[in-house]
Amino acid sequence: MQSDYPARFTRDTGGTEAEWLGRLVGACNGQPIEIGERRATIAIDGGVLALAWRPLPPRRIALMSMPRLEVEFVFENLPAEARKRFMRYFDLYMQRGGG
Repeated sequence: MQSDYPARFTRDTGGTEAEWLGRLVGACNGQPIEIGERRATIAIDGGVLALAWRPLPPRRIALMSMPRLEVEFVFENLPAEARKRFMRYFDLYMQRGGG
């Protein structure tokens, strides 16, 4: 997790679009969400988080291939503390364990 979340940033995430969508609603912790084609809008405390994603070429390590997405986060009218609170839950929810 980060100590600060700017109003706009991009992440390279592992997984397929179907996996991302399967976790997205839960990661929003009950906030109203509208999902469209490769985009979503989440209402948060009077502000909005707009998400947009696109597939990237898979990451290859030797014979292993891992799907990935580039996800853009754009917060509007949401103060730094509210962004941090939302993203802490979002990041914890989106983490995938290994072992």
